[in-house]
Amino acid sequence: MDEAIALLIFGITLIGLFLERWHRVVVSGLGASLMVALGRSMGFYGEEHAFETVEFETLGLLLGMMMLVSQLQHTGFFSYIAIRVAKNSGGSVGRLLLMLGITTSVLSMFLDNVTTVILMAPVVVLISELMGVSPIPLLISQAIFSNTGGMATLVGDPPNILIGAASELTFLDFLIHMGPMVLVIWIATYLSLRYLFRRQLAESPPTGKEALAHLNADEALTDPIAARRILIVMAGVVVAFFLESVLNITPAFAAVTGAGVAFAWTQKDVNAALREVEWDVLLFFTALFIMVGGLEAAGVMEIIAESLVGLRDLSPVLMGLLVLWSMVVLSALIDNVPITIAVIPIVLQLGQQGIDIQPIWWAIALGVGLGGNATPIGSTANIVVISISERTDYRITAQLWLKEGMPTVAIATTVASILYVLLFDFLSAG
Repeated sequence: MDEAIALLIFGITLIGLFLERWHRVVVSGLGASLMVALGRSMGFYGEEHAFETVEFETLGLLLGMMMLVSQLQHTGFFSYIAIRVAKNSGGSVGRLLLMLGITTSVLSMFLDNVTTVILMAPVVVLISELMGVSPIPLLISQAIFSNTGGMATLVGDPPNILIGAASELTFLDFLIHMGPMVLVIWIATYLSLRYLFRRQLAESPPTGKEALAHLNADEALTDPIAARRILIVMAGVVVAFFLESVLNITPAFAAVTGAGVAFAWTQKDVNAALREVEWDVLLFFTALFIMVGGLEAAGVMEIIAESLVGLRDLSPVLMGLLVLWSMVVLSALIDNVPITIAVIPIVLQLGQQGIDIQPIWWAIALGVGLGGNATPIGSTANIVVISISERTDYRITAQLWLKEGMPTVAIATTVASILYVLLFDFLSAG
């Protein structure tokens, strides 16, 4: 009975998130409250247990990076980068796609991909308007490149942060194991998008070079001294990520400490920076942690894990591929964050039953990262891009996203599967 109630609450919450009629914080918050209330009345869950299920390591890492990014945003650094890239494109939309894609992917390796899209997408719209071209190919590509580039590191994609906290995989582990695969997948993704948007990219912008000539990147950088100081601090944080085992510190500690150092060094308005922090994302994560904790307490995860024990009869490679494609499908239907939070306890249960879960972690990271690109609701970054497009004359519809996103994901996932098979021994080695 406990299992059925907990699973019903979680299922209703996921449906509410999928419908998008209410803000996700409202839906997840009500779901978490209901899980605790019914769990307490039925004796399998309560407030104290719910508090223990919250991954403060994950929340701390996100908060620290958000505070650093919010400080950097106020210096005009991201607009500076975007304008420099646009001017170097020479007015070619095809070249602009490539250069913005590279810029966004690199930024997403070290910043949360949602934050990267929030910062870059408005600038992309501005450049498109000045050049007189549709922003749709560039906006959709921004989200897809951001999600793809973010897979390469521990901090680039929210699911990776969750996986790292559960598996104890480090920043360096992600960079070494995921980095080479993501590079090949990125190339396949770029070629797919280049082909799918070939007509729009072949058009000659009516005001390309002339419009870009009037953009001044230096004017966009409103506080170069502060930007330089914050970048130095961020570089130190990234170094700390690499040396976390040597320094015996957590990524969350490094990120939050870095944010504090940046505040002290630049004397930026703390209140202004904190207003830019995506508190709704942190609250959303907290509610999901509490709900999944309720599933665990009710025994749902153990039941699912026991039903999957038969996977031990499969070859490890086939098991990994099955997980990878399953995550792609699930993440296309539901935001990849709740999917990741829900599946982590199941994987840990499989590990307790003697299954080697090391390569499974990488399969999950690949699957949720790629699957989120397929549909407009598969990733939070996608939702942000669509929201920004609605402020223009070129609205991105669900049908349009599916038309471009699903083929791109199918090709990228096929490439990822081949790489997973070829590199399986390396991925299993730790």
